[in-house]
Amino acid sequence: MELHEQCETKEKVILVGVEALDGENVEESLKELGDLAETAGAQVVGRVIQRREKVHPATYIGKGKIQELKEKVWELDATGIICDDELSPAQMNHLQEELECKVMDRTLLILDIFARHAVSREGKIQVELAQLRYRAARLTGLGNSLSRLGGGIGTRGPGEKRLEMDRRLIRVRIHHLKQELEQVVRHRDLIRGQRKKSARYTAALVGYTSVGKSALFRQMTGEDTLVDPKLFATLDTCTRLIRHSGKQEILLTDTVGFIRKLPHTLIDAFKSTLEEAVYADVLIHVADASSSQAEMQMHVVYETLRELGAGDKPVITVLNKQDLLYEKRVIRDFHAEYTIPASAKTGEGIDQIQAALEEILRGQKIYIERVYPYSQGGILQIIRNRGELVSEEYLPEGIAVKAYVPKEIYGKT
Repeated sequence: MELHEQCETKEKVILVGVEALDGENVEESLKELGDLAETAGAQVVGRVIQRREKVHPATYIGKGKIQELKEKVWELDATGIICDDELSPAQMNHLQEELECKVMDRTLLILDIFARHAVSREGKIQVELAQLRYRAARLTGLGNSLSRLGGGIGTRGPGEKRLEMDRRLIRVRIHHLKQELEQVVRHRDLIRGQRKKSARYTAALVGYTSVGKSALFRQMTGEDTLVDPKLFATLDTCTRLIRHSGKQEILLTDTVGFIRKLPHTLIDAFKSTLEEAVYADVLIHVADASSSQAEMQMHVVYETLRELGAGDKPVITVLNKQDLLYEKRVIRDFHAEYTIPASAKTGEGIDQIQAALEEILRGQKIYIERVYPYSQGGILQIIRNRGELVSEEYLPEGIAVKAYVPKEIYGKT
């Protein structure tokens, strides 16, 4: 197996989309695709949209559009095209033969961005695994397409070396990666088990990519985490302990952002990371109130959560970026127990988010009023660590306690 390092290439790309009669607005989807391309380091030099009954099964767009696109590639000196949907192997082969330039699709682009942003061992394994699964099905066509350029989008990351290997070698590599990932997942499950034993509640920040989850995480935890306006700036999960009202400890996790047309290869590969939302007691759904696509983005988040099996969790929806609005905007979320206008930049709404989080978690506890003899004073420490101590009063006969305790430790108190 011969692998070649790739040089970084500033690509000039043309975006290509198909607006089917029953499909979504391709203009907005291409705008997002352009943001993804720029995040990957490409320069968008043009766009081509075809409105037709459905995507062409063999060439994605029709023959007439292919000719128009070919002329546009030549006129704009483009090095490649990026299609707004995941291409089949046949579509990719036919397009690259007709256009004689690099052909990419939305999935390959997202994989490339993930490769740039993966930091942890788990993240790198997941990215390479998704890349290999994607490329295994497109080995021939993708190899020809990538050979036209020395590097660039789709050729970097844990898989930034050229993929000139046969399917057997790819299968072997996938097998090894899956074994490595299983070890990491076992370690993650062990940590989750320890959290469960400690009876600490967990909350997960979820939302569309680039809505300000990491900025909100920083506001709520005081951690100096990365805040970047680019798409998928945060890939690896980050968990920190926060204390509410000085009484209750909660583990808060920041997760990878969702996006429309999120490839199934990515959902499968990143399932262990995305499952942080499945195991959380509460979801804090962050939405960008300043975006004209806020409702669509919220819908994508809920669809992805349902696919992951986390659609039944209590939700606090945070309408972030209120500082960017000239006038208040009404966005209703019927999935959420609370909907709170906020700004991670200014700190607006943070107190209300914390109060809502505490109220939801309190509803999952049992209220107790008891008098403990002084010989059992250690129980108070258990309540402080794992529950919410409302009041304590020292009486001659013992300590009068009012508190909310998790069901897991109710029998111990």
